[in-house]
Amino acid sequence: MRKKISYRDSGVDIDRANSFVEKIKPLIKATARREMMSTIGGFGGLFHLDMRKIKDPVLVSSTDGVGTKLKIAQMMDIHDTVGIDLVAMSANDVVVQGAEPLFFLDYIATGKLVVEKTVQIVEGVARGCQDAGCALIGGETAEMPGFYPDGEYDLAGFCVGVVEADKLIDGSEIRVGDRIVGIASSGLHSNGFSLARRVLFEEGRLHPDDRIEDIDESIGLTLLKPTKIYVKSIINLIKNFNIRGIVHITGGGFFDNIPRIVPNPCRAAIRWGSWPVPPIFDLIRRMGGVDHDEMLRVFNMGIGMIIIVPEKELVEIIERLEKLGETAYTIGTIEKRENDQPRVSFVS
Repeated sequence: MRKKISYRDSGVDIDRANSFVEKIKPLIKATARREMMSTIGGFGGLFHLDMRKIKDPVLVSSTDGVGTKLKIAQMMDIHDTVGIDLVAMSANDVVVQGAEPLFFLDYIATGKLVVEKTVQIVEGVARGCQDAGCALIGGETAEMPGFYPDGEYDLAGFCVGVVEADKLIDGSEIRVGDRIVGIASSGLHSNGFSLARRVLFEEGRLHPDDRIEDIDESIGLTLLKPTKIYVKSIINLIKNFNIRGIVHITGGGFFDNIPRIVPNPCRAAIRWGSWPVPPIFDLIRRMGGVDHDEMLRVFNMGIGMIIIVPEKELVEIIERLEKLGETAYTIGTIEKRENDQPRVSFVS
């Protein structure tokens, strides 16, 4: 008689997956907003948009992952921070357009579901959602034997926010003379890790536990530091000041992200040296012989978010950011752009 083969024999354990769902229910509950209409386990997450709070809503959505930063988490067997990164990458993209993040969904794919490890990932997602003020209303955990090597996983996140149509921030109000404020990053955030890993671990032969002069933590912990979530600080500024443009310094660094919101007649003149660059970036530059412009195109170099504001509100905005616990610097000015000038330039 032919042997009977079950789904578990093929590498997918439904009972283990159900156990995982039960363990993460309290984490998801901790992110709840009153607009949530569903609990985990349904076919879709339900969220009731409160039209009493907003008259002409524009929904803003974003999706992203954590990239090869996951390799560092897997090397160090630390999994409770990459979920924060996952939320940050999408929630920060939503808030730069003036929108309040409402809800988030995650997707976790792995070869074999290790419940304890995956719960740690969701713990990070839940903390990220709390920091961003959005509800974790659903997700998917895909066990895919034969597709991912043992111990490896990938993450994707999806965030939806809302903004009044007449309060959408798209850079169209930016004017010559406006000031550029940079808000400090917490480290590399979640970009440039393919280059960082190549330089530090392959070419430099460093180990994640190694310590380098001027860096307080091990290389691994420094790289694994979670992406800063700026949502609550940015929303506070939007409610109280005339914020003309916001830039999330993510993949593409300064050169690719700032032009997204600076109008064609203008250029952003950034003063190099107007903020301290964290030592990890200099280490990557030196060890890899990486060109200065390449560093600015790949990494955030210590500035995770940029806001463009009228000069008359500059001092108050810097003071407000400091009260909100942010470290901010005046890093440049919006100038008139001549035809042959780039949209972003660095000046002494």
